[in-house]
Amino acid sequence: MYRSLLVTVIASIAIASLMVKRSPLSAIASPLHSHSGRTASDRPSVPSIATGAIATPEAPEIARAISVRILTATGSGSGAIVARQGQTYTVLTNHHVIADGSAQGYSLITPDGQMQTAWHVPVAQFADLDLALVQFTSANRYRVAAIAHPDTVSLGETLYAAGFEAWHFTSNGNTLVSVEDTRQWGIRAFRLTTGRMQMRSPRSLVGGYEIGYTNDVVQGMSGGPVLTQNGELIAINGKLKYPFLGIRAFIFADGSMPSPQLFAQMESLSWAIPITKFQNPVNSTPNRRGL
Repeated sequence: MYRSLLVTVIASIAIASLMVKRSPLSAIASPLHSHSGRTASDRPSVPSIATGAIATPEAPEIARAISVRILTATGSGSGAIVARQGQTYTVLTNHHVIADGSAQGYSLITPDGQMQTAWHVPVAQFADLDLALVQFTSANRYRVAAIAHPDTVSLGETLYAAGFEAWHFTSNGNTLVSVEDTRQWGIRAFRLTTGRMQMRSPRSLVGGYEIGYTNDVVQGMSGGPVLTQNGELIAINGKLKYPFLGIRAFIFADGSMPSPQLFAQMESLSWAIPITKFQNPVNSTPNRRGL
């Protein structure tokens, strides 16, 4: 009953968005879940920052190879494989993706379509960040993301955003034809969008968001990777364009809000948390030797 009601609500929102000439997908513009408390734990090792990469046409294939789908009791999200130790893989995602999880863990779908059981790995330093780690074990070998410092990407450069859409909208012109829950689609819900880096906020937004980019990101892609044109991970998706909360969705970590002029620029962009927040949550200084 809950998911049927949710489909009805989302369909109504999508229809309203079409009436104002906006994409129905842009109406779904806020995280699925809220934050909850976390406890301390050791942080798993992560790959060192990749340097000297050569541009490759394989970036879309890399995006698919490192992206996983996370299913919770009431929703779904995405994640990026960032480390492997033996048969244990570590996935970086948004905390709001897993916030409704239980002690039984989560269902996670790997790039080859295999269903895995995953569990949350608490990290004390993530207390003020919309980031979380989950792990799973598998005898299969999966690609681990190569990491690049966001400062290596200039404004205007191409970025790829990947993840798994939670809802699939079909429209005919400005008429919404159907809304379909993709929970049973598995990895067929994978979505990759191309855009460019548009803004770097000098101050972090609540949750650690700093990178504004033009890619379309839809509900369910939260936690998915943002990659350079070389296929390197620089950030994690998390905030969608045109959020319901308006300017209140862009509160800075110090409690202040942007000017109306700045907000007008920010709300038209998707927002991501730079990977440096993961590598060093305290001061975000890159560790080029890895952790």
